[in-house]
Amino acid sequence: QLLSSTVASATTSYSSIIHVPTRKPHIIIMSSAPPAQVPAPAVNVARKPTNVELPKSVIFATSGLGGMMGWALIHPANTIAVRWNLASMQGKKFNFGTMIKQSGWIGLYDGLTAGVLRQVFYATSRFGLFESFRDHLHQIRGKTDFAARVGIGAITGGIAAYISCPMEVAVVRMSNDSTLPAAERRNYTGVVDTATRIIKEEGVTTFWRGSTPFVQRAMMVGVFQVATLDQFKELYAHYMHQKKNSIPNVFCAAMTSGLLYSLATMPLEASKNRMAFQKADAVTGKLPYTGTLQTIRKVSAEEGFLALYNGFLPYYIRCGGHTVSMFIIVQMLRDIYKNNYV
Repeated sequence: QLLSSTVASATTSYSSIIHVPTRKPHIIIMSSAPPAQVPAPAVNVARKPTNVELPKSVIFATSGLGGMMGWALIHPANTIAVRWNLASMQGKKFNFGTMIKQSGWIGLYDGLTAGVLRQVFYATSRFGLFESFRDHLHQIRGKTDFAARVGIGAITGGIAAYISCPMEVAVVRMSNDSTLPAAERRNYTGVVDTATRIIKEEGVTTFWRGSTPFVQRAMMVGVFQVATLDQFKELYAHYMHQKKNSIPNVFCAAMTSGLLYSLATMPLEASKNRMAFQKADAVTGKLPYTGTLQTIRKVSAEEGFLALYNGFLPYYIRCGGHTVSMFIIVQMLRDIYKNNYV
C-alpha cells in the first residue's frame, strides 16, 4: 500500500509539471478522382500548311526537271523500242544481242542529249500547262471532274508536242542511225549537228514531218497519262486509303496510267517513228508515209496490224518507267520546296 500510494503521488506530480495537449484525430477521406492538375501554359507551335499552292514558276520548273531526270533513267528502253519498231521497216528482224554487237552498250544512249532537251520543252509545257489550266478551270467551275481532266489533258498534250517536235525528230534520227547500212547512215555527231544538217539538207519543215501522229499521240498521252494519273491518285486515296500525292499514291497511279497510255498510243508511236525516219524513194522522190491513217493502213496491209506493236515491251518500260520516275521525282522536288522554302 505504501508503494502504490508513492507511485500514484509521483505520477500526479509529473502530469502537473508536463502538460500533454490532446489532439483531435485526423480523418483521411480516400477518393477515386485524380487530383486536379494545373493546366500547362499554351504553347503556339507553328505548323506548316499541308495544302500549299505552289507558284507557277515552281510548277513548271519541277515538271521540266522531273521529265529530264526521268528520261535519263529510261532512255535505253526508248532506244530499244525505236530500233525494234523500225526493224521491220528496214526488212530486218530485231535482235538485242546483234544490236549490242553492232553499236555496243553505249549505243543504248544514242540520242540521250536530244531526249533530255526534248523534255525541257515537252514535260515542262505538258505537265505545267495541264496543272495551270486545271486549276484555272476549277476556279471558274468550282469543281474538277474527269471530263475536264480529259479535255485539258488532250489540249495541253497537243500544244506540248508541237512545241517539242524538232527535238523528237532528232531523238528518232540519232537513236536509229547506227542501225542503217554504212552507206545509208547520216552519221550525226550530236544534237546540234543533227538540227543544223536537217535544216540545210531537208529544210525546217522536216522537223514537223511526223508532227501529226506525234501531236495525236501526245493528245492521247495527255488523256491517258496526265488526266488518268490525276484521277487514279484520287481513286487510290479513296479506296486504298492512301495519302494523296504521297510516294506510294503517285507510284500506284503512275503504273496504272502508264499501262493504259502505252496500249493506246503504240500505233501512233510506230507511225511517228516511221514518218520521222523515212527517206524519199530514190526513183520517184516520194515518201512512203504521208499521214497517220495512211501509215497505219499501209503497215497493217503489208506487215499486219500487230507490226505496229513491235517493241511494245520496251515501249511500256519506257512509258511506264518514265511516268513513274517523272511524277515521283516531281513530287519529291515539290516536297523539298515546301519543306524548305514555304
